[in-house]
Order: sequence, then structure tokens, then C-alpha cells
Amino acid sequence: MLKFFGQSKPGSAQKQIDIENINEGVLKISKEEYRLILKTGSINFELKNEQEQDAIIDIYENFLNGLNFPIQILIRTRELNIKEYLEELDNLEKNEDEDIYKLQIQNYSKYIEELVRDNKIISRNFYIVVGITSKEKDQSLIRDQLLIKSDLVSKNLSKIGITTKQLDSLEIIDLFYSFYSPNNSRNQPISEISLLALDEEYIRSYK
Repeated sequence: MLKFFGQSKPGSAQKQIDIENINEGVLKISKEEYRLILKTGSINFELKNEQEQDAIIDIYENFLNGLNFPIQILIRTRELNIKEYLEELDNLEKNEDEDIYKLQIQNYSKYIEELVRDNKIISRNFYIVVGITSKEKDQSLIRDQLLIKSDLVSKNLSKIGITTKQLDSLEIIDLFYSFYSPNNSRNQPISEISLLALDEEYIRSYK
């Protein structure tokens, strides 16, 4: 569990979002507020025929109308770091023995470089945030309540071909990290080792 203690600097990410801790994929943002985040897949609605589109709209409408708890839908747009991909292609070319394949990799790398020279490559990720307000002290019960709600969301979205995945603690931190430090998140991504180091440091400071 990653805990956040001490005074925040003015304008810091911690102060803005008021995170108290993240435990087993459950985000605690105040004394009684808890959140669970689902990352969802997507479907290409435009490629569906009219009958399929109508069916998707009906199922999605029934899903929203049937919810008895609030959800938050989040669309996260990020610029892809194409440099690492180009480096992988360069290494692939160096390790290739066949000249014809080397040439193909070179041509493909050149095409990618020209493509991103004047155009940013953007990725879009979709999330659904499920939350509860609870005075319950047993964290496992709180997590179970959130899982029941998230399971309902997942089952309904699967009816229209959308898959979901619950974010774990590291993925939640990485998500917020990308919001508040977009440049650093591209150049210095958070690893599991760094997360454990942060966890130990905060807990040690608290003690």
C-alpha cells in the first residue's frame, strides 16, 4: 500500500487530488471516499452496419439507465514516444542478416520518421471510475463493494464488445503521474521497483 503523508507543496498534484493512499487497486481520496478505475477497450462504431449500430446504442442506453450508482468516464489522450520504437527498429536492422529485410526495415523506419516529423502520434485510452462513500473500517469490505459495482459495469460493456481491466496500484499512480508530469512520465516512467522504494520511504517517514 502506498501512503501519502506530510504537507504538500502549494499547487502540488497531491494537494489537488487529495490522495490518502492506494491499496490493492483501490484509491482513497478522502476519509470516506474510495475509487476503483477500469481501463476499457474500444470498438469502431463507424465500421458497424446500421443494424449493429442500433443494437449497440440500445444496449448502451439500457446500461446507463439501469445504473443505480454514479460513474465517471475518462478519456486520456497522450502523445506517443516514437523514439523508443525507432530505436527498436534500428536494433532489429543491425541484427538482421538478410539484405532484403534490412532494406525493408530501413524504408519502414524512414517512413515512420517522415510521418511523425509533422504529425504527432496520439493514443487514446478510456477509463471508467467507480466510487463509493463509506464509513466502513474494513478495507476488504470496501474493496468488495467496489468490485461488485465494477463487475456490473464490465458485464454490461462486454455485451457491446468492450473489454475492461481493473488498474492495479502501480497503474493508478502511473495514470496520475502522466496527468501532472507528462514530460517526466515519458522520459522517466514509474517502475515497480521505484514504487516499492516510494512506499518504503513514505511509511518510514510516517513512523
